[in-house]
Amino acid sequence: QVYDSNCCDSVLLELREYLPKYFGVWSPPTAPNDTYLKLEDVTRKFNKPCIMDVKIGQKSYDPYASAEKIQQQVSKYPLMEEIGFLVLGMRVYHVSSDSYETQNQHYGRSLTKETVKEGISKFFHNGYCLRKDAIAASIRKVEKILEWFEGQEQLNFYASSLLFVYEGSCQATTVRLSDVTLAEKRGVPKGLLSGGDILEYNNNIHVINATENGKIEASVSKGLSRFYALHKKAYSKRPHSQLSLKVEALEQDVWKSSTCIAQEHLNGNVLPQLEKVFCHMPAELKETPAVEVRMIDFAHVFPSNTKDEGYIYGLKNLITVLQNILDN
Repeated sequence: QVYDSNCCDSVLLELREYLPKYFGVWSPPTAPNDTYLKLEDVTRKFNKPCIMDVKIGQKSYDPYASAEKIQQQVSKYPLMEEIGFLVLGMRVYHVSSDSYETQNQHYGRSLTKETVKEGISKFFHNGYCLRKDAIAASIRKVEKILEWFEGQEQLNFYASSLLFVYEGSCQATTVRLSDVTLAEKRGVPKGLLSGGDILEYNNNIHVINATENGKIEASVSKGLSRFYALHKKAYSKRPHSQLSLKVEALEQDVWKSSTCIAQEHLNGNVLPQLEKVFCHMPAELKETPAVEVRMIDFAHVFPSNTKDEGYIYGLKNLITVLQNILDN
């Protein structure tokens, strides 16, 4: 219905934005009677996709489920009605080890009201820092889906999920940091550290050796100061917007903490310290992260004449948890 070429229902047309694209049906040659939906691979554009599947709603059984089915579903996660969502699994890319950490459905079912915030924050931690940019972008996308549910009264979803995907390897961003150069694992051209003042910031970088590292430690303090000065200068060239005001307001908080990092005994551990600074920069100051949130697993969707209160309840609770992770 949603992807029918003759569809003119505004509610269904908007729903397209939140589903994987639909490419018709397909039957394998070896089993012509089996029919599958051909759906978009939402992770296709990501280099190191971090993926989480969250079942949404207070009930994971549909209105026509048998008593046995209801009991079976409720027993899997009794907190579903109270919390309104359930983490079904996740796969997180850790930049420090260049590997994925996976959690299955048993992990999600082990989460309680007290631990669910910590459990979900694990999805946004890349081994160095909390990806607050990805959390903020995820919240915005979930809020758009919530707006759709608040505005429609013709469909109710049961046992359906949201698929969260974000890019685990930060997009290469060039920033000026005086005399500091961090290089990719594959190695750097000889003398790269001595001449330029370019830092190629991505999550696949590390300090090359102790000698170069000593050089980096010596210049972190002035480097961060200069980075801020250049950053502020760049924004001051634009009209005095709300964003530039936010940049100026950073001086007393973000960059004060940066100075503290420079004053610490870093003991050769420069990268994690710098990563903390970059990863906790406000989302407005960084490139928009690659993030997708799509509705999936919609085999149990039923016509209705009321709002889907169970799904709305779950979305609101999930947004609250994500916002708490972001704020704290």
